Amino acid sequence: MTRCLGSLVSVCICGLARQSCLQFVHWLTQSRDTRSFQSLLRPHHQMWWRVPIQTPFPIINTRQQKLHESLMKKSKSLAILAVSTVATTAYAQSNVTLYGVADAGIEFTTKAGRNGNSQVRLTSGNLSGSRWGIRGTEDLGDGLKAVFVLESGFDLDTGNSGQSGRLFGRNAYIGTESRYGALLLGRQQTSLREFANIYDPAALADRYGILSIAPEFGARADNAVKYIGQFGGLTASAFYSFQANGNEVPGANVFGRDFGAYVSYASGPLSVGIAYDDAHGGTPANQAPVIRRYSVAGTYTTGPVKVFAGYRLAKALDGAKLPGAQSTNNGSNLYWLALGYKLTPAFSVNGAAYYQDFRQTGSDPWLFAIIADYTLSKRTDLYASVSYALNKDNSQLGVNGFNTVSTTSAVYNVEPGANQFGAVVGIRHRF
Repeated sequence: MTRCLGSLVSVCICGLARQSCLQFVHWLTQSRDTRSFQSLLRPHHQMWWRVPIQTPFPIINTRQQKLHESLMKKSKSLAILAVSTVATTAYAQSNVTLYGVADAGIEFTTKAGRNGNSQVRLTSGNLSGSRWGIRGTEDLGDGLKAVFVLESGFDLDTGNSGQSGRLFGRNAYIGTESRYGALLLGRQQTSLREFANIYDPAALADRYGILSIAPEFGARADNAVKYIGQFGGLTASAFYSFQANGNEVPGANVFGRDFGAYVSYASGPLSVGIAYDDAHGGTPANQAPVIRRYSVAGTYTTGPVKVFAGYRLAKALDGAKLPGAQSTNNGSNLYWLALGYKLTPAFSVNGAAYYQDFRQTGSDPWLFAIIADYTLSKRTDLYASVSYALNKDNSQLGVNGFNTVSTTSAVYNVEPGANQFGAVVGIRHRF
């Protein structure tokens, strides 16, 4: 009987509306006509025993009757519980998605390292940083949703976690979303990164793009509060980070603080945007160093051709130093121009030139890059990229970024003062 009733409840839940289910349970618990109930059960499940429910003759076996009545009470209780559960959970619908990107290739570079040797190596995250993540939403009603994202970067060549070993170094936030926008709390992308994701021709490729010559466009911030809203063709975002890299320090409220915003507008083939970022560095004892950046960019699409152009002004103040600069308290102008061409629906080519003018110095490098991408399916593509870094007056830009030399560590992407050529071929899969 319990198995029969379970089949009937399943049919009720799957085929009837919530109100109809509740009306059915009311009839089930109130009806005394057990013959009607028996007639409903038989089409859905073959009786596996033969306990009479009701006959026109007196029931002689009282023990059998008591067993039957006990089972009927338990079955009705199960029906009420099942339908009640459906009724109470019908209002809150949620989903959780596992996603990711796996990207790896083989790279060749000249003039690599401090001594300027050629190098061949396996590299991870060339067009897109390799990652896996979990994102979820819950419908709270009236157009309001709860949202969260946990996203972890990793290196396919070694299996190590990215973003300085953080478990969820790419994104880790929770918030709410409505027609008025989203309010998010946690580790998130800065406004400059979101801005560059729209206006960088390489779409923030980890190699051979704007991140090599201006790494601030790839920044993320810990301890951040962010708002982002989209209203037709207008997108606006702003964030404030109490400490962009690590934990807040009592009494040092300016140390590590970062805030910024961007606005972009797209209409037809044209898209334009502006962005601002104010990032404090220094130490808890010296919170003054700050770098302020202002950027404007646009794209224009006509047929298979897309044109990119952009400008970024940076000012390092109060002892701060720009990446790639020869001294503190300097400024720079960054310009970029690019052309994208979609030869076929599956094959596209982008070519870009970046130039950074460091003020009061002749150390002004160029970076050139060409990226060809061929789509095998909606999730998998093959790519080949080449890049050339042209240095002047002791600038130290490699195809994968500036050399970094400090009292504690040194990273030599290129032989100091030398130019560098790089090429990489690889495969990318999204899941």
